[in-house]
Amino acid sequence: MTTTITVTPTTATELEEILVAAQQAAAPWAALRPSERAGVLDTVADALDAAAGILIPIAMAETNLPQARLTGELKRTTFQLRLFGEVLRDGAYLDARIDHADAQWPMGAPRPDLRRVLEPMGPVVVFAASNFPFAFSVAGGDTASAWAAGNPVILKAHSGHPELSIATANTVAAALASAGVPAGVFALVMGTEAGATALKDSRVKAAGFTGSIPGGRALFDMANARPEPIPFYGELGSNNPVFVTAAAAAERGAAIAGEFVASFTMGAGQFCTKPGTIFVPRGSQIVETLRATELPAAAALLNGRIQAGYVEVLEALQGHDKVKVLAQGSDPLADPPSPTLLLTSAEDLLAHPESLQTECFGPTALVVEYTDESELVALAESFEGQLTATLVGTESCEVTELIEVLSRKAGRVLWNQWPTGVSVTYAQQHGGPYPATTSVGSTSVGTAAISRFLRPVAYQGFPQALLPEALQDGNPLNVPQMVNGKR
Repeated sequence: MTTTITVTPTTATELEEILVAAQQAAAPWAALRPSERAGVLDTVADALDAAAGILIPIAMAETNLPQARLTGELKRTTFQLRLFGEVLRDGAYLDARIDHADAQWPMGAPRPDLRRVLEPMGPVVVFAASNFPFAFSVAGGDTASAWAAGNPVILKAHSGHPELSIATANTVAAALASAGVPAGVFALVMGTEAGATALKDSRVKAAGFTGSIPGGRALFDMANARPEPIPFYGELGSNNPVFVTAAAAAERGAAIAGEFVASFTMGAGQFCTKPGTIFVPRGSQIVETLRATELPAAAALLNGRIQAGYVEVLEALQGHDKVKVLAQGSDPLADPPSPTLLLTSAEDLLAHPESLQTECFGPTALVVEYTDESELVALAESFEGQLTATLVGTESCEVTELIEVLSRKAGRVLWNQWPTGVSVTYAQQHGGPYPATTSVGSTSVGTAAISRFLRPVAYQGFPQALLPEALQDGNPLNVPQMVNGKR
């Protein structure tokens, strides 16, 4: 494992200066035209791309992740910054609605002139993740979407990669300065206390988080206990169950087994979308194929804390009296750990859902045998909220009821594909019912993520010159408008 780097936590005095600067920067940053903010996001993306030769080696040293993975992740990070720039230039994200005054409005009273638009919320605290040191960290998706919405960002660095966080923050700050942006639009803070203090400060208006259920829930409760509660968009944990029908298992069981192994061991099992449980027909080829499979070699986990947590959960799972080891490398509890596949029955999982559906963050998954497909609906119902749920089947399968349950349980439902890998697109949904996330109606990946950090404001009876440009007749911003209920 890598050596832990000691970084001095942000002091109370330093944090106060950061909060003051963020509050002062909020109005001028929000006042920029969307196209101007888009140009700033492009500038930051260009700077990060140019710094790849510096940033990637630091990330490799701190996270144990390979160069190829980090290179791709940095590319994803800069891509999503530029994609949010496209969203800003399009302007549809503003959801501009104009209702002209109508004396004959059918509700029995005249309709006033009403105009509604989405506006920035104010400074946002973002808590960086450990498992994606670029894409969900300093300049990651939460930062990009909050900036795009017009909000300053205070980034609480993750303790798992502090040197990378500082280097990335320096790159970002220099790019923002070159674009003439107020300094308070971005700041990095270090330390648990600084992050918690910022979250509780009245100048902060929203927060984003990616991490564990205990840590995320503590922060969520903190955000809601404030005198002025604020939105807290937390991604906390997910098991991401996979349901394989009998027809699919009979048709291509060996292929399904191989694809599953590749998915649950991808990134040493440290993806939030890792399939942690797979349901297969009892006696199918899948179980025996998995039993005989040579699992991938051991790979180092992100840091010592992740390693310790993984070992604790794995020991509890494989020590359960209803669980057997199906396949396992030579050193499953070592550092680095070799992958593990565990086996149980549908009956036992239903009898012990809390202990057997625990997320095991690392290269372990649970195989569950069922006797009849009629069991799958009850099995799906037994799960808490998930980021993803996957159905492996054939078009001849009768799975309508199962799909309905999975769509209630998860934010993204997949058909004959694997959940690892979250494409940054316009239609992506990376969120789900609690405890997958703290806000079921939002996503942390994709362009819809911008809506988390916007709030609607309606203007009634204002003269044209005093209205936001997006709401003026003649549309000086040239953004999509809904006028009198029509696009």
